[in-house]
Amino acid sequence: MEMVGGGPWEPGEWTDDTDMAIAIAEVAATGADLRDPSAQDSIVARWHEWSLRAKDVGIQTRQVLTTAARGGEASAARARASSEALHRRTGRTAGNGSLMRTAPVALAYLDDEDAMAVAARAVSELTHFDPDAADATVLWCCAIRHAVHTTELDVRIGLHNIPVDRRPLWIERIEQAEASRPADFPNNGWVVAAFQAAWSAITTTASRAGTARAEHLRLGLDAAVRCGNDTDTVAAIAGGLLGAAYGASAVPLEWRRLLHGWPDMTARDLVALANTVARKGRPNRGPVYSGLRIGTLAAHPHDPNVLLGGVGVLRDLPPEVDAVVSLCRVADHDVPQGMPHIEVRLIDSTDPDENPHLDFVLTEAVRTVEQLREEGRTVLVHCVEAYSRTPTVAALYGARLRNIDVADALQDVLTALPHANPNPVFRNALRRLRNVNLLSEGTPRHG
Repeated sequence: MEMVGGGPWEPGEWTDDTDMAIAIAEVAATGADLRDPSAQDSIVARWHEWSLRAKDVGIQTRQVLTTAARGGEASAARARASSEALHRRTGRTAGNGSLMRTAPVALAYLDDEDAMAVAARAVSELTHFDPDAADATVLWCCAIRHAVHTTELDVRIGLHNIPVDRRPLWIERIEQAEASRPADFPNNGWVVAAFQAAWSAITTTASRAGTARAEHLRLGLDAAVRCGNDTDTVAAIAGGLLGAAYGASAVPLEWRRLLHGWPDMTARDLVALANTVARKGRPNRGPVYSGLRIGTLAAHPHDPNVLLGGVGVLRDLPPEVDAVVSLCRVADHDVPQGMPHIEVRLIDSTDPDENPHLDFVLTEAVRTVEQLREEGRTVLVHCVEAYSRTPTVAALYGARLRNIDVADALQDVLTALPHANPNPVFRNALRRLRNVNLLSEGTPRHG
């Protein structure tokens, strides 16, 4: 699957699904309780502000927001009244618009399932008053919360939060999704079909991921976008749950490089916003480098157009560098401007829980460097001190570039970086990757 754009959207630009979720996340990131009317007022006001210039807004959502803003500032009370009136008048307010944006609600209540269920239903009803829409958001939020805590994918985990008389129907719908393909739910503008298509995309691709669990995120999203009709929404729904289970490190770096959208945000901004929501608005302590050898800089022994360094090099980039791959956290004031900057979540730790997709992440990092070099760029690959993460990625890159053994490539890198010493878990990963497809799919053309 490639991000090619379409219509008014650029490659990698997210659509209204993510736009509306961001508005919820922005409010949750202040530490506000989304059950409070004042927090819901802020959400509705932000949605209305966004809708005035949005490239696309759902018909029902626009109708509710327009009505809510008549005669004054849009408010939650007016939005909910408009949503309810529309439902009473038509009986058709079960679109997928509230499910597609619900993931931030789950992040805001990772420690309180009961509060989360109330908030999910309340935020859904601001634009979609049908009980099916609210039920779907509650079930999906419960599944997201469970996935964050356990990495398990279980959409039944929240059934106890659904009214007793509606539970059998939802069980039937879930079972139908698991026995079908995503394309079997073509009416996916309806929240139930969108729910089923997303869950089908997830469950029918799980076994194909094999031992590389991170691949399930890509496979599930690929299945979602191929289901037809409202594919971006089905993918947004599926992505919220898959991302909760596998984390940001499972997102292909090629996608993260392109991701951007309203309101002038990038993948880095989305990660920061999600973290702030999960922390309930509490500030995150930035990286501290005092006493560390952060100014290390050396040329890659097998490619002079790849530089290996510490994070301090970002503060005085060599003039030839026009792309950066960061293998550690980077403070906002150190983020390079005017060039591709790809951040890789790779923790220098021997705890396997810190890097649940280590082989996948290392492979992605190397392929990213290769892609940047194919574009003719001079690439800085760095971590904090070029001590453990950088030499590990550099060794894999060199082995593939020169078609040599990884152990020999690592020794060459350690000669260039004499103070470096990859941790034992990273060294084991190098040995695992020695004979896998990363090193056998062909030698890059540059170099």
